[in-house]
Amino acid sequence: MDDRWQYLALMAACLVVTLPLEFALRARVYRRPVRLLLALAPAVALFTLWDLVGIVRHHWSYSPLYTTGLRIGVIPIEELVFLVVVPICALLTYEAVGTVLRRSRKDPRA
Repeated sequence: MDDRWQYLALMAACLVVTLPLEFALRARVYRRPVRLLLALAPAVALFTLWDLVGIVRHHWSYSPLYTTGLRIGVIPIEELVFLVVVPICALLTYEAVGTVLRRSRKDPRA
């Protein structure tokens, strides 16, 4: 694989690895899209602004070797994907753990 696709491939892998939580443990993250968007919007907005300021002030940059070169303004598309994917994976994990804990409290054998 071309190195510039590694960042996006990693984000896709994160989604693929956590996707079974939606079905196997009924995390119900994707099934409630409005709730998902309401949860994502503040974090994505805040950290997009954070990245924008950091990039413009030259506090950090992104390697052209590991990014596609596609940008929205000065922010690489990979970073915006990261800002969406990581919270989704965290929400899936959080909801799945909650489901397991609720089940264990109802099961007298646990």
